[in-house]
Amino acid sequence: MTTSAAGFAGAKIPAGHPPLNPTGASAQMVPAELAQKATVIDVINVAQYTYLEVKQDKQSQWIAAPSVEVKKGDVVRFDGGVEMKDFHSKTLDRTFPSIVFVNRVVVGEK
Repeated sequence: MTTSAAGFAGAKIPAGHPPLNPTGASAQMVPAELAQKATVIDVINVAQYTYLEVKQDKQSQWIAAPSVEVKKGDVVRFDGGVEMKDFHSKTLDRTFPSIVFVNRVVVGEK
């Protein structure tokens, strides 16, 4: 027998347990899966993606994410993503020696 989270609506959640419906969580909260933190060096926006050159620990790397409003100098958080070597973007007519495709980028505070 399976039970949905809705079936627990009246039940008391133990202290420290994450919320059963995190969609109501504050936009200010940064999920644990966004463990990477970096400063934006360059931004390239295309139709559905944002390409970001970011700096972490004195090293730069390119990441690509679903469109996000971000500017140079912003501090961002993102997930580990999936690295692709020698990725050629037809839209940009550019080959990135290494780029990490991430699911989400959140602009944070410095």
